[in-house]
Formats: sequence, structure tokens, C-alpha cells
Amino acid sequence: MDKLDAAAIALPGVEVRVVDRCTSTNRLLLERVDHPVLLAAEEQSAGRGQRGRRWHSPRGAGITFSLAAPMQRPARELAALPLVAGVAVARALRALDAPVALKWPNDLVIDEAKLGGILVESRAGVAVIGVGLNCRRVAGLEAQLGRRVAFLEMQDRNLVIGRLGRALLEALQEFEARGFAALRGQWQAMDVNAGRRLRVRLADGKLVSGLNDGVGHDGALRLATRAGVREVRNGRVVSSRAA
Repeated sequence: MDKLDAAAIALPGVEVRVVDRCTSTNRLLLERVDHPVLLAAEEQSAGRGQRGRRWHSPRGAGITFSLAAPMQRPARELAALPLVAGVAVARALRALDAPVALKWPNDLVIDEAKLGGILVESRAGVAVIGVGLNCRRVAGLEAQLGRRVAFLEMQDRNLVIGRLGRALLEALQEFEARGFAALRGQWQAMDVNAGRRLRVRLADGKLVSGLNDGVGHDGALRLATRAGVREVRNGRVVSSRAA
């Protein structure tokens, strides 16, 4: 597998950094960044996924990076940023012939197997978007995680990170100019669970079921239930089947 190289990732107007090891690329950028920066790491000791779950990525086997960029949209709209980032990453990977789809709220999948995820955090006008992708097949990873896992099987990680960085900057510009409305239709067109019946575990542990009715203007998952349409803003899809 190729080594990460900041010069090979170069993005106009963005400081690119590469480190061998760190706790979390998101955490480092949140602590001390006030200008556009892309930070990539060969290994993270405390990489995180949704709701604090650990992100597993053996050294050199995946892509882990964070992009920090100024963001002036109202705070109430930032909940849609994981979906904005998902559209950007999926568009870039599809252009590289990877058949990536999106799973609400922040998963990237191929044939319903998890390829990666997105973690968005923000502070004081700066949004930090963390991206983790499986690149090289790792024996035993599926058994360790208890789920099917997909891999990019691409050797040039620097090329991929550069493409993803540019796609993220473009999507953020669209979001900054027009809000989530600019990308909502694209997200729904790439939704792996479009039109399916879902079970979703809420943040408090309760389960809710319903027919996937797309996403709302703020990125909430809309479920058509017997009691009417319910919008879920904090939860995860635990099962999906044909309607």
C-alpha cells in the first residue's frame, strides 16, 4: 500500500498535513484550527464513528482524514452536514468507478456492506468533517465487527484523498450558498434504503419502524408510520427490508 504524502494530496487554498499516528484527526483540528486544513493519518489511536463508536482501521489499510473549513450557515442547519459530506464522498468515489451508496445518517456502503463512515463536528464557525474508508482487505475484520465490510481495493490513497477533498469543498460551497436543499435530491437518489421498511434505534434505545420517506429539509430521516410521518434526527438504522 502506498504511503500518504501531503504533496501528492495538494488542494488549492487548503493546508494539507500528513501524520503517521495521532489520537483523532477530528479532535486535533477542532483543538487548534481557524483556516482550511486537511489532516490525514496512517493510524488513529482513538478514531471515532457515530455516537463515539471506535473506527477500526489497521495501519496503512484504509483512508482516515479530516477536513476543516469555515462554515457560516446557521447552527440549526449543521445537522445536515453529514449528509452533505456523504453526497460529496459518494460522488467522488462513483467517479472512480466505486458503486457507493449512502445509508442514513453517515454510512458509505457498497452492496449494503459498510465501506466507511463520516463524522462531522463543529465549533465557532468551523466545520470539521472526518472520513474513514476501508481500502485494503483485512482478514478477520468482518468477524471482529460482526457485519459485512466493503473495501475500495485502490492502491493510490493520495489520489483518492485529493479527489475526496475537492469534492467536499465543492459540496460545502453548495451548502453554504443554498443550504441542504442544494443536495437533498442527490442524497435521496443514492439512498441504499430508498422505499424500504426500516427499524431505527433512537438515541434513548427505543425502536421505531416505518417506511422510508426520504429525508427532511434538515437531514432528518422521515418514516411513514401508522401514526403518520415521523422525523428522526438522532438514531441508526438497525434493519431494512423490502416494503
